[in-house]
Amino acid sequence: MKLIVLSDTHLKTGEIPGQLKSLLEDCDLIVHAGDFSTLKAYQAFNATGKLKAVYGNDDSLEVKKLLPERLKFEVEGVKIGVIHEGGLSVMDTTAQGYLAKEMEVNVLIFGHLHRPLIERKDVMLVCPGSPTKPRMSSPSVVELIIEKGSIEGRVLTLEGDLCGYIRFQDALKKQKEGEEKHK
Repeated sequence: MKLIVLSDTHLKTGEIPGQLKSLLEDCDLIVHAGDFSTLKAYQAFNATGKLKAVYGNDDSLEVKKLLPERLKFEVEGVKIGVIHEGGLSVMDTTAQGYLAKEMEVNVLIFGHLHRPLIERKDVMLVCPGSPTKPRMSSPSVVELIIEKGSIEGRVLTLEGDLCGYIRFQDALKKQKEGEEKHK
């Protein structure tokens, strides 16, 4: 089974961007870890008939009334937990690990950080980043493949707006390369 995991889409309309829409059409299940932002955005994802989701801190009151804060479900023997704010950092995932144990899941999916992470310890921790508003990363989602209780994950980089930090980093790299050519 193929899952596309995403979070922090922050869409104001019901229009899902093209490349993301193609990925969603080609998966069995969509897991959204919150921050759709608007009811129209939530409805667009929900219209696929494949959505499992929680609300995020930036979601409208209408969305918060429709979705839980935490979600737990099972896919082919793998227990999956979903929450929006699982911790404060992708650098120190201690809080997320404890939360996964508290929820009694094999995989904890969380958002809010806008930066992708897949980490395996006692449990698998997954933060998909953001396909539309990345922070210190490129736009991204995570693809999880679950077969007979085994799980593999990978970050998929999407086309779209880079965060300002990445644009700045790329500009510095080009400037340095230009200076080295002129030496």
